[in-house]
Amino acid sequence: MLDDLDLAALTRRPGAKWALATARGALPAWVADMDFPVAEPIRDALVEAVHTDLGYPAWDDKPGENPLAEAFADRMKSRYGYVPQPEHVRVFTEVIQALQAVLHVATDPGDAVAMHTPAYPPFVRTLEAMGRPLVPIPMLDTDEGWSFDLDRLAADVARQRCKALILVNPHNPTGRAFSAGELSALAEIAQRHDLLVISDEIHAELTYRPHRHLPFAALAPDLAARTVTLTSASKAFNLAGLRCSVADVAPGSVRAALDALPPVLLGQSSSLGVTGTLAAWRHGDPWLAEVLALLDRNRLLVADGLPSGVRHHLPEATYLAWLDWRALGLGDDPAAALLARNKVMLSRGPDFGPGGAGYARLNFATSEPILAEILRRLGTAES
Repeated sequence: MLDDLDLAALTRRPGAKWALATARGALPAWVADMDFPVAEPIRDALVEAVHTDLGYPAWDDKPGENPLAEAFADRMKSRYGYVPQPEHVRVFTEVIQALQAVLHVATDPGDAVAMHTPAYPPFVRTLEAMGRPLVPIPMLDTDEGWSFDLDRLAADVARQRCKALILVNPHNPTGRAFSAGELSALAEIAQRHDLLVISDEIHAELTYRPHRHLPFAALAPDLAARTVTLTSASKAFNLAGLRCSVADVAPGSVRAALDALPPVLLGQSSSLGVTGTLAAWRHGDPWLAEVLALLDRNRLLVADGLPSGVRHHLPEATYLAWLDWRALGLGDDPAAALLARNKVMLSRGPDFGPGGAGYARLNFATSEPILAEILRRLGTAES
């Protein structure tokens, strides 16, 4: 049973989530890994591969011929009704690498890039390291939930001559699943200002009803032609360590520029990464449905169990809760205070860039007893 996790066994895990927290005597609710065991079909496929063949894969050095291209196209069609062209798909080690590769070939240092903030910390660091100035699209905390100002975005894009829009949908860290109306408005801005759109949809399969994920490229054919869609099985199926992701590189110029790079300059995904991803997409849906039911329950437990004064909106997707601790006076980095005093390790708000000060992100992808203990410990933060 996925909800029956052994705390002692978890503390012996060598991965970053538990190892770093255990070393500090804390419970982990930080990095975006789930605690649930790997789906049996994925585990079986990996064991079979280890016992059978760890040689060079047949698709090595052949862009567009990786078996994930067809699998990705099939999954997009079955889940969202969107049919990407398999020959446009390129395989990377992870979404961050794909983002950096696309920015490298499609933009120049000094080119401004718009992105919703607060934002996934590696994306913030990527723009800083690559010299692409960030044009923030601030997420706004309203009575109805998280939103953003489209008029401000249009004005900022024009004034700063943006070249690209990084869209993280569903949004990390707020958990928003952007509506069709919001995406259409973003599309109009992208078309009017000729923006390359890099759409990170890695959390798409972790969307809660009645919300529904809509791929940005599915809005219109001419919009798809300016969009690179990034995704991976790593979040929905907890496979980050396999280092495998895909990019639907629909713009021909970007695809040609990527293919012109030396063939292994960016490294390659491993055969085990491809094997695990194929097993997840082809045989993992019963496991995913069970996980989604547990996560749906957990997000409600978080909403009911937070200390008085902590503000947050129920996430529409992801297993991450974006928490505003400012009323409790814990400073710009409440995660540091909560780690030291309450022995719970959360993700640091300031790492998420503009809009992160005074916040911390909580990962609730664990069993009910462990989550209850995390919330119990956090409950003493108000005393």
